[in-house]
Amino acid sequence: MEYRPGDVLRVSCPFTEAVVTRVMEYDVVLRWPWWEIDQETEWIEWNGEVALPLPEDPGWGREYFRTEPAEETLRPGDRCLVGIPPTVVHVLAVRCFDPPLETGWLPRPATYLEVLRQGESYDAGLEEQGYEIDPDGGVPYRLEPLFRPYAFLEPGDEVADAAGRAWRFEAPWGWQAFDGGPEQAPVWPLGLLHREGGATPEAVAAVAAATARGGHADEEARWVELTGAGQTERPDRERDGGTRIFNSGSTDGR
Repeated sequence: MEYRPGDVLRVSCPFTEAVVTRVMEYDVVLRWPWWEIDQETEWIEWNGEVALPLPEDPGWGREYFRTEPAEETLRPGDRCLVGIPPTVVHVLAVRCFDPPLETGWLPRPATYLEVLRQGESYDAGLEEQGYEIDPDGGVPYRLEPLFRPYAFLEPGDEVADAAGRAWRFEAPWGWQAFDGGPEQAPVWPLGLLHREGGATPEAVAAVAAATARGGHADEEARWVELTGAGQTERPDRERDGGTRIFNSGSTDGR
């Protein structure tokens, strides 16, 4: 699927056997079972290992991967399982890289989903907050879609609402009123006026059917219920303008 900001997902990763190579003060280091060393990248030398924080590390609560047995019980040479237990997240941003990033491992990342765990809310005051997931990067993530705000609309769609106002939609919660009036949210039901590539009769009917009952407040309430976030999020456009394309030389990569 094509992911977009606002998507609510259940993420997991099957627990897979790994070997402990080192244990440090705040980390346990594993021979990573999924990626391969990128022999063609000369300026980054990855040794095939990944460090996971121990509970003593302040970053332990932000890490999604866990081990069985628990990280603090492991010793060098131990075999363990590493994976992600089912975790509900929502997508804060989608970042695409063309060409894919050089990271030292293969496959090279072409897409990162920046996600927040259930119960976490977007904080505009934090430069780094989300957790990065590469949906096609060799790690066998399972990403189960649970909810998408305004799933029946595409970014850039133009609609007319029940109050006679015309709006432009930007996922997940952005609404621009064409009349210059208060930019809150349209009144359902909605009529699809324009869509890039054409507003087909099927698309027009789907939007009308989806908005025949309920309203914007119901859409927001469902999202807040699933994400556990304090409120619906409208990240600033510099951080999240939807799906963004980055040159691989950008400093936005890992």
